[in-house]
Amino acid sequence: EKILRELVETPCPPDIIGINYYLSTDRFLDQRRKRYPQSSWGGNGRYLYADVEAVRIARSDIKIGIAPRLHDVWQRYHLPVAVTEVHNGCTREEQLRWLIAAHNGAARLREQGAEVRAITVWALIGSVDWNSLLTRRAGHYESGAFHAWRALRPRPTALAKATASLVSSGRFDHPVLDGPGWWHRDMRFYCKPRRSFQKETKMARQLVVTGATGTLGRAVSRICDLRGLAHVLTSRAGLDIAEPKSIAAALDRHRPWAVVNTAGYVRVADAEREPQRCYRENTEGAAELARACARLGIPLLTFSSDLVFDGRLGRPYVESDATCPSCVYGASKAAAERRVLDEHSDALITRTSAFFGPWDKYNFVYQTLCALALGREVSASATCVVSPTYVPDLVTAAFDLLIDGETGIWHLVNQGAVSWSELARLAAIQGGFDPDGVRPEAADATPTSTALASERGEMLPPLGSALERFFRESEVVWMTGNGRPSH
Repeated sequence: EKILRELVETPCPPDIIGINYYLSTDRFLDQRRKRYPQSSWGGNGRYLYADVEAVRIARSDIKIGIAPRLHDVWQRYHLPVAVTEVHNGCTREEQLRWLIAAHNGAARLREQGAEVRAITVWALIGSVDWNSLLTRRAGHYESGAFHAWRALRPRPTALAKATASLVSSGRFDHPVLDGPGWWHRDMRFYCKPRRSFQKETKMARQLVVTGATGTLGRAVSRICDLRGLAHVLTSRAGLDIAEPKSIAAALDRHRPWAVVNTAGYVRVADAEREPQRCYRENTEGAAELARACARLGIPLLTFSSDLVFDGRLGRPYVESDATCPSCVYGASKAAAERRVLDEHSDALITRTSAFFGPWDKYNFVYQTLCALALGREVSASATCVVSPTYVPDLVTAAFDLLIDGETGIWHLVNQGAVSWSELARLAAIQGGFDPDGVRPEAADATPTSTALASERGEMLPPLGSALERFFRESEVVWMTGNGRPSH
């Protein structure tokens, strides 16, 4: 009581009030716990309830965002206020949308007479394990205005460009801002609402994604939907990347702000018998698309392969290593890289390796699990080393780089190089199968490793994390010998 009296008698109000506000800050307590994940169940000793993010509740009377909270503080204290941390641990376009929302909300309050002094872009060079409030040492990195995780030097992201533009002019524009943040989209709710709460937005500038029939193209389209990126997914009928007239017509029709090329020839073994077709789809097509995009000033993202290398180097390959393919497929990709950069010096080329995803059956991990589920032995090379890559991680990182305006060649693989037999054993263990069902083969006379590393900065999580999420997120099932699905 003495201390409280002293505070009343000798008040010491702050010169400025700082607010850290996150999308999880506002809470909603609901005694109908079964509507929500068990992880949200709790209580206060008197009542049991679910403690969930208010942003995920479909109620029109809940006002979410920095601006309402700034207004509350200003109305209560009438002291200068500042947003002392603007951060959204999410993908790049969502980070931009959150920053712009904070800036515009603060600006509107200033126009209404509130004394809002500043917003702070923090953490400037990112943070590690902040998603768990440092309660776990998982090495989970979230970039900020700069990406600094295991990079030679901090790399400015699109947030840095946005911050500089807001400081100098009070404005910033990017096509991804045409779409609403996830906190304004109906996908955020725990319970599907009876009516849409999604705000109407202007006609969004869109991406063109080639390769509608391929697993990578479909995955890119799916992730575009998840990230709120307007796009059109084209098949060869709508855009033949090896035909200049088809390319020109499609670009004129869709007027994209960027093109993502996933089309191409993917059957490595068959390429030895069909070199002409392989080169048409992988090399000529990529070059024609790059030429058209360069002419119109359209950014281009295209994908390449670890097979541009022969695996004899003795260490993981980095971006500056000279290509040296040992197969037709690899040679077509190496030629495509050269041709694309000759035609479009600002193109972004991402090399990747042995990718697997949770939405398709056409990858080594899925096929291994199917064989093990049927009680069959799996034979896999013990001498050929690769960098397996999880498709959602690959596409997420590639899109972040595209939005950042990065160019040139980037290596995007999950951290961790393993042989095919080691990958099969890891998948077996995660899937609950006997890893001894995998038989390592050493048929290759000389061990090879096309493992990739990056001298430009690591962008993807470790392989172990990727495999864990594959099993958690997989939407395909592998069949057991009695015909029952295993998952």
